[in-house]
Amino acid sequence: MTDQTGTEHMEIADRPGAELTVLFVTGMSGAGRSTAANVLEDDGWYVADNVPPSLISTMVGMIRESDPSITRLAMVLRASNANLAHELEQLRNSLERSGIRTRLLYLDASDQVLVRRFEQVRRRHPLQGKETLIEGIARERAILAPIKNVADLVVETSELTAAKLRAVVEGVAPGDTEPRLSIVVQSFGFKYGLPIDSDLVADVRFLPNPHWIDELRDHTGQEAPVRDYVLGEPEAGDFLDLYTGVVSIVGRGYLREGKRYMTISVGCTGGKHRSVAIAEELSARLSKAVDDAGLASYDVRVMHRDLGRE
Repeated sequence: MTDQTGTEHMEIADRPGAELTVLFVTGMSGAGRSTAANVLEDDGWYVADNVPPSLISTMVGMIRESDPSITRLAMVLRASNANLAHELEQLRNSLERSGIRTRLLYLDASDQVLVRRFEQVRRRHPLQGKETLIEGIARERAILAPIKNVADLVVETSELTAAKLRAVVEGVAPGDTEPRLSIVVQSFGFKYGLPIDSDLVADVRFLPNPHWIDELRDHTGQEAPVRDYVLGEPEAGDFLDLYTGVVSIVGRGYLREGKRYMTISVGCTGGKHRSVAIAEELSARLSKAVDDAGLASYDVRVMHRDLGRE
């Protein structure tokens, strides 16, 4: 159908697909839209930036038919024209009629803070044209004022740190769960060099080396003879107990500071026996960790960088 502004909105009520939430993110340039988009993407939202309102209905229709299904879509809108408020109202009404939940997040900051942020990055305001920065800010504020008035959540970012903004954005949409830390546990061999993407490094060369046992030398830490030998050492159990606790402490701090990813590198001499067995067991223990509500604490993946190398 076509509304009175001439903008076409596709009717998508009969389209199949999983239940979908569309979150519109808008607000003043320099108030944190990009940061909010990054937070949402880290938390599993499909994020699209600067899509014209006239194309959003078409995009949503395609999203509903996607496989695997996308259930959370975030659209970052900019003050591209004076009719944005009306276009957004018409669009939300159309989506709601088709059974799609919509939410509107508006990010704002004081003129003084916006001026300082633009001066720090040495960029022109998108609506500044040949005028002053403050005039561009005023023009954008006038366009967005009607949208701010109907927003589900208005966030004033003048005094917010990036971590605090992340905490606010993570709870904006219905059905959101607590953020989880994504952990990669990778084994490696010190003789091939330390992985440069490590957040935490565990050196397990203090454990007896199966390489020096003839019947174990040709096996790896993924196989029962080597695994049982390595994990059978009392120090291995003590190490795993303590290190799992360390990861829990560091993980809580990462989440509090807005970091969602951790890479744990477990090393032995060649990356074949001890590090592989310990990385597999550490990954299994972290995968079973639950929070106070009984929910999984981490998304865990294990990999072995140097397994198979000579």
